[in-house]
Amino acid sequence: MGIFSNIFKLVKPKQKVVHITAQLNHLLMPIDRGNIYEDPLDEALKSLKFGEVDGGGTMQLNTGEIAHIDVEILLYNLEDGIPFLINKLEELGAPKSSILHIQDDSNSKQIAFGKKEGVAIYLDGINLSKEVYENSDINDLIEKLNISIGDLGKMESYWQGETETALYFYGLNAEDMKNNFKSIIDSYPLCKGCRITTIAPKQL
Repeated sequence: MGIFSNIFKLVKPKQKVVHITAQLNHLLMPIDRGNIYEDPLDEALKSLKFGEVDGGGTMQLNTGEIAHIDVEILLYNLEDGIPFLINKLEELGAPKSSILHIQDDSNSKQIAFGKKEGVAIYLDGINLSKEVYENSDINDLIEKLNISIGDLGKMESYWQGETETALYFYGLNAEDMKNNFKSIIDSYPLCKGCRITTIAPKQL
């Protein structure tokens, strides 16, 4: 009996691994996705033995604009890992309307999370006068917009399409950021005809 007892002690139960997809409503390029989310999250999960990051992806609209980004996670400890995962992703900057997809046969579900709000400014890239495009400096505009919102937030990414360029700002409150942008947008030539939308939380 002692021999069998020793054998059974050597056989460890197989660790249950749950696949999680963090669908982040954060319009970032792949390299930024890795630097901002994947690398620090992987380090944090491994340090607690809760799991590890298993890759990521970027979903695009037909226009080429980013729709959302995904971070794939293997979680070993569901009970402690889920709250930790949400808190860590929000700490790293997850905006509102992000969704955690838990792909577990016994407990598959979705959890909404995220704290930051976001605003996109879409600049007209084809209909303004030639002089406006030649004499305008988009970096100067970005600097002025960032200064206007101060501690409310900042521009974190952008997208350049065939007909317009989007500037993505994330921060505490989307409406407050819009209000602070107003004087610059009304007076800056490059902002003529632009459109402004709330991107976090997503608008129905």
